[in-house]
Amino acid sequence: MSLAETPVRDPGQITHGRVLRIAVPIVISNATVPLLGLVDTGVVGQIGEAAPIGAVGIGAMVLTAVYWIFGFLRMGTTGLAAQARGQGNGPEVAALLTRALMIGLGAGAVMILCQVPLFWGAFRLAPASEEVEDLARGYMAIRVWSAPAAIAIYGIIGWLIAAERTRGVLMLQVWMNGVNIALDLLFVLGFDWGVRGVAVATFIAEWSGLAMGLWLCRAAFRVPDWRDWARVFDRARLVNMARVNSDILIRSALLQAVFVSFLFLASDFGDVTLAANQVLLQFLEITAFALDGFAFAAEALVGHAIGARALATLRRAAWVSSLWGLGLVIGLALGFWFGGPWVIDLLAKAPEVQAEARVYLPWMAAAPLLGLAAWMLDGIFIGATRTGDMRNMMLVSFAVYVASVAVLLPLMGNHGLWASLMICFVVRGVTLALRYPALERAAA
Repeated sequence: MSLAETPVRDPGQITHGRVLRIAVPIVISNATVPLLGLVDTGVVGQIGEAAPIGAVGIGAMVLTAVYWIFGFLRMGTTGLAAQARGQGNGPEVAALLTRALMIGLGAGAVMILCQVPLFWGAFRLAPASEEVEDLARGYMAIRVWSAPAAIAIYGIIGWLIAAERTRGVLMLQVWMNGVNIALDLLFVLGFDWGVRGVAVATFIAEWSGLAMGLWLCRAAFRVPDWRDWARVFDRARLVNMARVNSDILIRSALLQAVFVSFLFLASDFGDVTLAANQVLLQFLEITAFALDGFAFAAEALVGHAIGARALATLRRAAWVSSLWGLGLVIGLALGFWFGGPWVIDLLAKAPEVQAEARVYLPWMAAAPLLGLAAWMLDGIFIGATRTGDMRNMMLVSFAVYVASVAVLLPLMGNHGLWASLMICFVVRGVTLALRYPALERAAA
């Protein structure tokens, strides 16, 4: 497919099949993510010592947290590229890929330059034993050199989603995880490189992932638009991209603050309750991974419709993607209600943790249903690049969450904490829904 075939003004019909073609590869792709963590842990676990496991866990957690900050690059690129595609603006679609790659590579280079204070700060926040810290520092000192590739891949994924090429996203994810797993086994079990072997495997996988991503976007590089520097560095477009990305960054930081504070507050109830909450949060991760597919479909289709000024198509895209999201969360809620006890027993072997998690399991059955509107409207607003609304409504939701915690935590204990989190989900959904008419007016 040539780049000229990609941007089209006609937004096309929004069919159930089209939504599924975008969503299903993302759901499958997300399902591969936990597998890599299991293999990383498993191979260092064969060393027979606790320190290497802890080092890989802490090192990966720190770098993942930093990379997560740049998740705005994926979301912002999807919305902007989908709109440019809907406008039939092929040169801008290509220029957006170049901008995203430059931001990703530049941000990774800054991480490399700032690695010393970054690692120092991380270990002040999450102190570990001397042995674990030394191993983790060695792990991160290798992996940080692939930060430019890891962050640039966010931009490539966003660009591919905007083009409705989520099979490419799946190929990229399977390639990276496959290379990583194969090299884990070779370097750690074959060459006995230990923690260093896990880091080298990830370093190679991430750079090879960038190469694969560029190959998937090869059509964009066959025409000169990607290096039209006057367009790439156009001040108005750069300012707009910065605005979109900064709004998403603020929104995401506040959302992360909700979950981090949730874990910190749960620690006041003791180790058993903290462990139970950690187990139950895995149900939320499953929900997020599954709903991502339909939220991403909404991003691409809504963005395309906005660019084409097709209001009826916008409504159809929002409706069909959300309808599939509703069906999914109903299935998840039933699965969590009836299968939740089995999953809890699988994840936690301590009887007291199993019993405590069962007490709060009903919140997990409710979470997919209560969070649906927030997840799907996030996708719709990203596609429309109404990121200011996302930021502002997240500010409102965060304030309501803080107030709920202040009132309900003393009254209901851990149930109050879970209730506050659910209230935050509902408020995000309701406030974004109230802003949806403004989105449609802007589209018209």
